[in-house]
Amino acid sequence: MRLNLPNILVILRIIIAPVLFWLLFIDRNSPVFNGIHYSWIDLFAAFLFVIAAATDFFDGYIARSWNQKTVIGSILDPLADKMLILAAFLGLMLLSRANPWAVYIILVREFFITGLRVAAASEGKKVAASMAGKVKTVFQMIAIGFLIMNWSPLSEILLWFSVILTLYSGFEYIVSYTKGDKKC
Repeated sequence: MRLNLPNILVILRIIIAPVLFWLLFIDRNSPVFNGIHYSWIDLFAAFLFVIAAATDFFDGYIARSWNQKTVIGSILDPLADKMLILAAFLGLMLLSRANPWAVYIILVREFFITGLRVAAASEGKKVAASMAGKVKTVFQMIAIGFLIMNWSPLSEILLWFSVILTLYSGFEYIVSYTKGDKKC
């Protein structure tokens, strides 16, 4: 594997995902935290999430700008995205901060479209993220940040808006794929 800056950023996101899940999932009264107030744990989890979300933007930007695209990067980047989203939403659901139906819809779409993109790639179609998919990701990340910080009711509104964008972008991918577009 060629280690360049974009690939290092992707690997960093992969490492942050289970740490984030652990911070959200662990018992807040655990001796590990030795009396640290749960709001500090939330703040640290939010900080880690913001770092991971920033790597999602910068790895692609740097890879394109500096002509450092790699095959492994193109495989690991969407995997790292899914790991981060999965870790955050499952952890938030276990904390009862994210509606289980919203999490289910988002995760099902993520896995379904990932499978569709693999199928499209096997047929020789270029599989690039659509603008709707990018907007969906941004809103999911904003919603996750608000949910981690437990900023209700805005966090719940952002979550359901993310669900709507998630469904729309998934529908867009399906239509593009079934039309036989070269880019879906």
